[in-house]
Amino acid sequence: MSSSPYDHVEAIDELEQRLGYKFTDVALLARALTHRSYANEVEAVEDNNQRLEFLGDSVLGLVVAERMFELFPDAEEGSLSSWLASLVNEGALKEVAQALELGSFVRLGRGEILSGGREKASVLADAYEAVLAAIYLDGGLVAAREVILRLQADAIAACEPSAPPEDHKSRLQRLVQAKGAFRPKYDIIAELGPAHERVFVASVAVEDDALGEGEGHSKKEAEQQAARAALKRWEDRG
Repeated sequence: MSSSPYDHVEAIDELEQRLGYKFTDVALLARALTHRSYANEVEAVEDNNQRLEFLGDSVLGLVVAERMFELFPDAEEGSLSSWLASLVNEGALKEVAQALELGSFVRLGRGEILSGGREKASVLADAYEAVLAAIYLDGGLVAAREVILRLQADAIAACEPSAPPEDHKSRLQRLVQAKGAFRPKYDIIAELGPAHERVFVASVAVEDDALGEGEGHSKKEAEQQAARAALKRWEDRG
């Protein structure tokens, strides 16, 4: 891989090991790891991962939907759709990306790094989808399916099609009130990015205790992801 267009060949090798997939065309993976902020700052880099993210979204949806169709033959369409959405939304994909430590491999512009881009849900989810698209283009649907199911098989198998996936905000409210606390309070604390790609950042607190933050392309999604983060912290406290 001495001809790799990526800054660090060792980083490519490490990520390939984590993915369990070896690229024939490593330039595809390099492109998948290139955020638009980096491409805007480095003249030698003309492309970014946005188009790959678009393709990866469809590849991911197909593979997960197919697997759910196989696992739950008696489930109705509406239930499958709800669970599919819970498995491929930004928050869920952020968790997969974090397990891969994908943020440490993404090439970001200086401003994006300073604003915490390596931990942003939008950056991580988009990069993960872009990597899946790169695998699909490099090795076909079979290769992409193997990687997706290796990384997300447990989450898919944990679905319960007989009941809809629980709303994070509702679940947090129930847990908080069971302990006699006040209702969770949500605030939109930041709005990032251009108007056509706006990202909202929400925080949630109980009384004066900040529990979590989350982001999304709508205020509703940002609040849901804040609740998701808060649930982890709340449950860890016991």
